[in-house]
Amino acid sequence: MLPAAKSHRFSLADVLPSCLSAILGEQNTLGLTRTQKAVVLLVDGLGTEAVAARSGHARTLAPMITRSTTMRAGFPTTTASSLATLTTGEQPGTHGLVGYSVLDTAHDRVVNQLSGWDARLDPFTWQRSRTVFERAMDASVPSFVVASERYRSTGFTSAVLRGAEYRGAADIESRLGTARSILDSITTGIVYVYAPELDMTAHAEGLASDRWTRRLETLDGAVRDFAATLRAGEGMLLTADHGIVDIPQHAHVLFDETAALVDGIRFVAGEPRCLQLYFEPDASMALRSRVVERWRVDEGDRAWVGTRDEAVAAGWFGGAVDPEVLPRIGDIIVAARKNIAYYDSRSPDQGGRGMIGQHGSLSSAETSIPLLRFGAFAA
Repeated sequence: MLPAAKSHRFSLADVLPSCLSAILGEQNTLGLTRTQKAVVLLVDGLGTEAVAARSGHARTLAPMITRSTTMRAGFPTTTASSLATLTTGEQPGTHGLVGYSVLDTAHDRVVNQLSGWDARLDPFTWQRSRTVFERAMDASVPSFVVASERYRSTGFTSAVLRGAEYRGAADIESRLGTARSILDSITTGIVYVYAPELDMTAHAEGLASDRWTRRLETLDGAVRDFAATLRAGEGMLLTADHGIVDIPQHAHVLFDETAALVDGIRFVAGEPRCLQLYFEPDASMALRSRVVERWRVDEGDRAWVGTRDEAVAAGWFGGAVDPEVLPRIGDIIVAARKNIAYYDSRSPDQGGRGMIGQHGSLSSAETSIPLLRFGAFAA
């Protein structure tokens, strides 16, 4: 049996809806006090365990991280799914971004949910939920996104950030400076700030690298300085989409080298710590059962292995999965329990094997994320 999705009193789905409710003077899940302006800072890859391990380099953030200020990221612990949950207030089984890469059944292909948008994948219909920014617009509350200029016109931005005015800024200091300027120019509104630098550095050099630690120091100082500018009626929440673990190259598992693990498999999707495998449409039930069982026998001591139905029943993709979303989820899901990553050596693109920091699965290092409150929200 797969482990049930662990619940926490808060989730990423509560963050932006609670901010909007606080501005509208309504009760909200996070218990935020009424305010006029709300800032949400999403730091990609900022797991609480990594911050605790480097507490001396995060003198603002580390002391704030306690059991009560830690929540669990949703599944899978990947940016596309988590950011869609943040900005829609819905779980992956509803909004539809159920992995890093997933099956597009209409075109019989695997699509990358961050960078694979094209004319055949409409961000306005593939991501199925209205965003909190669109709901804010209905209530005459303006919303702003502050992120790198290179993300402005992407399909993913259209999918998860629609309804907000986009402002480009190069680094965390300039993004928070832009957020401060926006706050000064409005009487009410939501400002969402996205910081990808820690995640990018972890992928390239690992959490244990000096550069990742320097990035953490920079973030910590920028948050400290920005929080000091917050005035009455201005609150900020800091959170993350997932944490990260370092995976050495000797811990790469080339699963295709065991033919029985890929028998009848048409597509390999997901990511190295959370594979989503799709059978050929005509694969028999006997074959499907045999392959699932072989995965469990070979990898069950270091991965959670389950079928689509089992993962849905365990609540991994939320309390319910819409029938339209269901085929996007793999027939088999392989979520790493230990510090390993799964690779298909048949793939023509092996660039990902140079990645050190990884995420996607259910370890505490990947799922434990902060929910820190500043300004009016700290009350």
